[in-house]
Amino acid sequence: MLNIITAPNKSLRKRSVEIDHNFLLSANTQQLIAEMIPAMYNDNGIGLAAPQVNHNIRLLIIGKEAINKNHNLAGQDLILINPIWEKTSRKTGWDTEGCLSVPKIYGKVKRYKNIYVKAWDQDGNELKFKATDFFACVIQHEVDHLDGILFIDKAKDIYEVE
Repeated sequence: MLNIITAPNKSLRKRSVEIDHNFLLSANTQQLIAEMIPAMYNDNGIGLAAPQVNHNIRLLIIGKEAINKNHNLAGQDLILINPIWEKTSRKTGWDTEGCLSVPKIYGKVKRYKNIYVKAWDQDGNELKFKATDFFACVIQHEVDHLDGILFIDKAKDIYEVE
């Protein structure tokens, strides 16, 4: 089982590197993906980025519960390789966020409600899709991890729970 690292681990503050098809399709990377999914669920997460398990590569998992039910990607966990996103409207919203790498800390973060995402899937195939609301927020949170940004860097009204 993979261990999720927590702040202030320096690995969480590094920009992760893009990966190529050969690296993605290697047995080691495919094994990492396979191990990240249960690690995310074991800690009741809804997303997990590779830096959170001490691998500074541009790879993340979005849990199936974050994906809008009527989305064509619904029903399964989503693996995104080298993801990039752009806003498709200026509409934003505040929501309370937490993070497996910042345990017991929560705060309100302002995120775009509508985004367009480009990435590869686990097999290196191109993915392009729109994401809205909670799904869009989770993607933005996880991509922030790939850039060395934690939600607490953007949050207001931060609080701790026991």
